[in-house]
Amino acid sequence: MILIGIDIGKLNHTFSIVSGDTSEVLVEPTCFSNDRQGFDFFHGTCEPYEDEDVLIGMEDTGHYHFALLKDLLDKRRSVALINPIVTDLTRKMQGGVSKNDDLDSLTICDVISSSSRKKPYRITMVNRFDLYEQRQLTRHHHNLKEELNVHTNRLQKCIDIVFPEFNSLFKSKYGVVYREILKNFPTAAEIASTDIRVLRKCFESSGRGKRVALTAEELKKAAKNSVGIASVAEEIQIKHLVSQIELIKEQITEIDKKIEEFSVQTNSPILSVPGISHFSGTSILSELGDIRNYSNAAKIIKFAGVAPYERQSSQYKAEHTAISKKGSKYLRKTLYQVILPVIKNNEVFREYYLLKRSQGKGHRCAQGHCVRKLLRVIYHLLSTGQRFDPALLR
Repeated sequence: MILIGIDIGKLNHTFSIVSGDTSEVLVEPTCFSNDRQGFDFFHGTCEPYEDEDVLIGMEDTGHYHFALLKDLLDKRRSVALINPIVTDLTRKMQGGVSKNDDLDSLTICDVISSSSRKKPYRITMVNRFDLYEQRQLTRHHHNLKEELNVHTNRLQKCIDIVFPEFNSLFKSKYGVVYREILKNFPTAAEIASTDIRVLRKCFESSGRGKRVALTAEELKKAAKNSVGIASVAEEIQIKHLVSQIELIKEQITEIDKKIEEFSVQTNSPILSVPGISHFSGTSILSELGDIRNYSNAAKIIKFAGVAPYERQSSQYKAEHTAISKKGSKYLRKTLYQVILPVIKNNEVFREYYLLKRSQGKGHRCAQGHCVRKLLRVIYHLLSTGQRFDPALLR
């Protein structure tokens, strides 16, 4: 077995080649550029070893390794992706006090030389990389949602200053009329001084959903009696924030359409689970990657970071521990978002949730048990290709 360790950088990468049988360094740490010329140099150096079993290792961090990874997968190379924490721990266990690219490439070789039973890495397949675009889109969706929450919170702060009674006039926030008024007349003082005929035009905006019960006259009356403060700074912020919120919502709609196209094309069996949508299903699949990288359901539970810590020493064993929160935060976030509709739409999961509550578990803890049950179901569905059948869970 030939082991090739690559330390990834932004402009340059460093690789070493080591014999897995004798631990002899066959090629000392060598630098190559992150471009076609550098890739060709790397492949040329590795060419004498192509007739033997070759395993290439690199850290799964950032995005600088994507181009090289794609190039290696196109050449049907076996690539082991390593958690950077593992590399760091290996260096410390070896007593290393220095960290540089040359030493890291050799440390990566040490990591991928581990026995198959304890292997602290995962082999990446070509079809795993095909999920890259779906993973980027679902993560972008998550990031835009967080950005949307930040903007809406800032908007509410501004409204509370200039027109604190404004939200109580509407049954729901951020509708067409709601946004139209804020874009044109962001403060109570401005609404109070505006001609009623101009205000009525904001209420004529067409959109889906029920028409608002509020009238322009009621809005104007509330504005005149408002305790809000007229502020030019808050007025400008409100106009900008409403425009940003509308833009982000348009972007999310565009992303969700593309995600649904990927989901329909994939037609994964996990979509047969009531409560899992095209977005949540695509997010789960893209974060997990190739299910063949996991030998059992416990591995994906650990990868998602929803497995509880175990604390045991001698006669002591902790009864209550938090989940590890290691692994993909995006996968964990999706699972906790989707478990509510899964519990609502499936009798078996609802009974399981109520069982945990009856045992004294809190709401969040009971959710965690359901999330782990869902992951075991997902592992079975993806491993067998079987569609979801709630009768089999009883």
